Amino acid sequence: MSHRGDFVKKVKMGKRMEKALKEKAAASSTSQDAADDESKTPEPYSCTGMFEQDFTELCRRSGLQQGEIPPVVIRPKRPPTPPPPDPKAQTQVSAEDGEEEQKEPEEPKPTTYTTKDKFQYFKPTVQVEMENEDKPATVTEIYIRGWKVDDTMMGVLKQCLPTIEKLHTLYFWNTGLTEKTIAELASFLPQCSNLKNLTLDGNPVLEENFALLIGDDSLLANVSFRNNHITDKGAEMIGKALSTAKSCNKNLISLNLSYNKITDIGATHIANGLRMNRVVLSLSLASNQISDTGAKKLGEVLSRFPLTHEETVERRKLIREKGSPDRKSPSPPSRGRAESKDRPGSKGSGTVLDKTDKKRDKSSKKKDAKKEKEEDKTVKGGAKKDDKWKKDTTRHGSKAEMQGTKTAKGKKTVGGKDKKGALLPESETPDVVEAINPLMDSVENIDGQLWIPGNRALINLNLSRNQISEGGFKALLLGVQYQMTLNSLQPNPALKGLMRISLNKNAISPSNDAVSKLQELMTTRDPFYKPPSQSPDGDSQSHGGQ
Repeated sequence: MSHRGDFVKKVKMGKRMEKALKEKAAASSTSQDAADDESKTPEPYSCTGMFEQDFTELCRRSGLQQGEIPPVVIRPKRPPTPPPPDPKAQTQVSAEDGEEEQKEPEEPKPTTYTTKDKFQYFKPTVQVEMENEDKPATVTEIYIRGWKVDDTMMGVLKQCLPTIEKLHTLYFWNTGLTEKTIAELASFLPQCSNLKNLTLDGNPVLEENFALLIGDDSLLANVSFRNNHITDKGAEMIGKALSTAKSCNKNLISLNLSYNKITDIGATHIANGLRMNRVVLSLSLASNQISDTGAKKLGEVLSRFPLTHEETVERRKLIREKGSPDRKSPSPPSRGRAESKDRPGSKGSGTVLDKTDKKRDKSSKKKDAKKEKEEDKTVKGGAKKDDKWKKDTTRHGSKAEMQGTKTAKGKKTVGGKDKKGALLPESETPDVVEAINPLMDSVENIDGQLWIPGNRALINLNLSRNQISEGGFKALLLGVQYQMTLNSLQPNPALKGLMRISLNKNAISPSNDAVSKLQELMTTRDPFYKPPSQSPDGDSQSHGGQ
């Protein structure tokens, strides 16, 4: 019996060992499968254009935990103003004692603010504006405020933002951007075809490479770099991004550089960027450290200035390639000036000796050139691809559209059709106002230097809260006066000149003669200015009671 018991125990022991070995083998196989799954490269994620879905999935794939992913929420709006109290509320008379009692309506709870849970307000979120909150693919604006956007988060945005078709506004406030993240942002923003507004406020960067965001390939129209500690170093790069003798940013309309550390040196660089730029309409340099030297440089750019050697050489190259600038001149008075005063500047290049031969060659090529131009106009509205200075009106709109001219709102020039699709006669087709290279404008030869008219495209300039005194105010006054004189002699619907200038809180008394003259002059140029109405006696109504 003892032998039989030992045998049974051995059999049971063997079964247990076999079961344990099987479990161990199964566990090892599952762990091996898990290790194989981890080693496999996950399939690349294809963004769908739905920002919340794409952003969350890309954050998860980048290694962020569920609690670390900032939620995408609708941007909170200010609650509407509560209705006024009902004026028809009347007193009621008590039936028991006959005394009149005032019935006071119950005071409603305040509705001018919203409340959130404890610390919920400070948690990182991505706020969005949508055309239709029921359709997740209609995100138009994205706001990121008060939390650090690191390399990982910028990589996520790089993948999902270009797929958002309707996105036109991007806002970063106090997000701790660095040189690397700004360069990364600049690399993919041109892929966002409808993005026009960019705000990077409160993001000081030691390298100050903000100019990468407004390069030649930038599609941005409105840019704000407020409170970024931009010094003269950054202002120099921004000035070169606005324009040089060979290139120009042709899409930027508004630039805000207020609350920085730009001095006269930086203001000079910005002014140099406005020399060849005829696209920027609004510039703010408020709350900087600009004094009379910088203001005088800006006043010079607004009036007229001599061309540098590099600009003169570039002008001669353009003349060789495109012909005499008098054909490009927008008004008859400038043609005669260009013919008589441009020759001394181009005598050294040898163009005068060959002028008769060139005219013969050009006259033989004019007929073919006219045919090509007519074909280009019917297809592309007359804008050439390789001309850096002309606006692509089919994608971004012409400069006249930005300023509200006849070609601005609601009129399509492509194909010469109106809104109903009917063909327009050639004379009725709206004209497209193009941004022409200022180097091809009329010039004056003064003491061996070529002088060209200054920047008349800029219509709004903010220099408030700087250190400008009487000398700077006089220079700005002369610039505005010159623009008004030039407008009367050579009117141009696309170049109105400065219409509004802000100079509050500078180093000068408001009662100064230069201040009063400049204010009086700019009052009538303000597009919102309304002159006092006249009474039948010929006096204004403001004096009628005296």
